[in-house]
Amino acid sequence: MASATVPLLDDDTIPFGEEDDMRDPSQAGQKYTHPYVTFFHLFFRGASIVIYMFCGWFSDSFITSFVFVVLFLSADFWTVKNISGRLLVGLRWWNYVDDDGKSHWVFESKNGRVNKHEQRIFWLGLILCPLFWGLFFLMALFGLKFKWLLLVMIAIALNAANLYGYIKCNYGAGKDLNSAATDFVKTQLFKNAVDMMTKPSAGAPPTNVRPTGVV
Repeated sequence: MASATVPLLDDDTIPFGEEDDMRDPSQAGQKYTHPYVTFFHLFFRGASIVIYMFCGWFSDSFITSFVFVVLFLSADFWTVKNISGRLLVGLRWWNYVDDDGKSHWVFESKNGRVNKHEQRIFWLGLILCPLFWGLFFLMALFGLKFKWLLLVMIAIALNAANLYGYIKCNYGAGKDLNSAATDFVKTQLFKNAVDMMTKPSAGAPPTNVRPTGVV
């Protein structure tokens, strides 16, 4: 069977994988190479959770709260799927329909340097927010708040879609999701352990100081 040709995305301003070539050289050495993208990656996710938790303080209307939460959830889904995943971790997932009407899912990963600070923030935001919504789901379910349960289910669906897509991108589209998630957790634990072991102690002298002589 001949492999299907993946069509190019018409709305790509910068081809996928060539973002580093367009980066401003003055940003080299900075802790965050995409500070605004990193901010909005967390802003929309956090704002939707905060609005859900405290909307009752400002309005008694369920419709108003529902609309605002869904708006921020939609902005978060679009930002994470199309911008922050591509720039912060070099991953992208998307879908297209071929001439026969068959839907195809594409999971891409570019080879290149990734800012480790932005990468950590990206994955923490991607994983922690669905956990919050899972907690809200249990609270709404056992509290018999079925109208809020619908809103929480929408949030879980949008958050889980991005989480699933980027895990597939990171570990390969053909790999089982359970094994991919297990490998991801092991990798993160190993990285954290290595960082703790290799981090210099507060009282240790800097390694780049050379001795000036023996007194």
